[in-house]
Amino acid sequence: MAESRDEHFMRAALAEAKLAFEKQEVPVGAVVVCDDMIIGRGHNLTETLNDPSAHAEMQAITAAAGWLGAKYLTGCTIYVTIEPCAMCAGAIGWSQAARLVYGASDEKKGYTLIKGDLLHPKTTVVSGILQDECRALVSTFFKPRR
Repeated sequence: MAESRDEHFMRAALAEAKLAFEKQEVPVGAVVVCDDMIIGRGHNLTETLNDPSAHAEMQAITAAAGWLGAKYLTGCTIYVTIEPCAMCAGAIGWSQAARLVYGASDEKKGYTLIKGDLLHPKTTVVSGILQDECRALVSTFFKPRR
C-alpha cells in the first residue's frame, strides 16, 4: 500500500523528533509544508536554548515564516509528532495555517484540553497519523526518566 502524503511528511517530522531525542530533548518534531515542499523544520530545543518556548512547532513556524517572508502560513500544513500544547496551538492559530496534522494525542498538555478555540477557524485538523510511532518515541525517551 502506498504511503499517503500525510504519512510522508509525518515521517519528516519524526526525523526531527529523533534529532531532539539525540540531544536529550523531549522528542517532538515538526515540519511546515507548502505546495508539497518542506519550508520549515523544527524539533524541541528547550533544554539546549534554556527557553521554555523553544518547542518544535515554534521553531518550524519561525523557519517557514522566514522562508515565505510573511507571518501568515495560509495554504500551509503543519505536521507535528505530538498534539501541540496550548502555546503552540495559539501560534498555529495566529499563523493561520490551513491544516494541522499531528501524530499522537497528548492527554496531559495537549491543546484539546483547553476550552475555547486556539486554532484559526479555517484550520482543519487531522490526528492519528503514524500515532504509534510518534507515541513510541516519546515513551522510549521517558521510560528511563520515570
